[in-house]
Amino acid sequence: MRTVEWKNGAVKIIDQTQLPHRLKFIYLKSVDEVISAIKSLKVRGAPALGVAAAFACVLGASNLRRTSRRLIASRPTAVNIGWAVERMLRVAKAGKALLGAAQKMAEEDVEINKRIGFHGAALIKDGMNILTVCNTGALAAVDFGTALGVIRTAHELGRKVHVYVAETRPRLQGAKLTTWELKRLKIPFTLITDNMIGYFMQKGNIDLVLTGADRIARNGDAANKIGTYTAAVLAKVHHIPFYIAAPISSIDFKTKSGKTIMIEERDPEEVTNIGRERIAPKGIKVANPAFDITPAKYIAGIVTEKGIFKPQLVPGQG
Repeated sequence: MRTVEWKNGAVKIIDQTQLPHRLKFIYLKSVDEVISAIKSLKVRGAPALGVAAAFACVLGASNLRRTSRRLIASRPTAVNIGWAVERMLRVAKAGKALLGAAQKMAEEDVEINKRIGFHGAALIKDGMNILTVCNTGALAAVDFGTALGVIRTAHELGRKVHVYVAETRPRLQGAKLTTWELKRLKIPFTLITDNMIGYFMQKGNIDLVLTGADRIARNGDAANKIGTYTAAVLAKVHHIPFYIAAPISSIDFKTKSGKTIMIEERDPEEVTNIGRERIAPKGIKVANPAFDITPAKYIAGIVTEKGIFKPQLVPGQG
């Protein structure tokens, strides 16, 4: 079951806004529809966004430059969109088939995720309790997943693991998506609210923190779902190793540090509402940054398809 793929001349995705209650596939037949799906989080997760953008380039091939600019602007923090678009521009310049290149990118993503899982599984010992933030499973990629893919690999190797799933306010990707995936994989887990992380660390219930990243700067600073920085600082205080699992394509070698990573600000209603129910008074000031920056000093290592590296020592593409 692929999160994103090319089917019958359209981009077929799982509509993640329908989960966990309904598994619904939708077909995106235009660049506008793909961009709308990206902005509304029907498709999300760094690797999945990159492949969706590549397929959108196929749909918008008649004006590829404009299509590229619109895609990059749709989720500015996610580096994989820009990475995929630049790759498709090079393919077009070389006179090669865009669809074939996008499909190759999708297949590569699955293999990259499996290699991340293989390398990362070395971090997980039998009986470990692992905290994860947001969703980094198959739903965040074409298939298999990054940080959750590491946990999945350890589980498939027969290691007994238990996952603490942070709910991930305000969009609740942990509560809605990660629990859905873990339940299907039959991996034991406990759902907690974001503000319970410190409590469980203090009690000694968490042995490892494993998250993904939407963009990693050259110095190892990482942008990930809001709340990740808090978890990293708490992990440092409690002497719990904090690792990021991400493909090398998520590393932005052009960006020197996290200080210059653009942070997407989303709709205030994501904070004032839970679903359709408003929980806050009207007419109030709201802030809703979608991501935060975890400085490299809090990151024990980055798990990539080429192995596990210290944040500043991850090798480039090629």
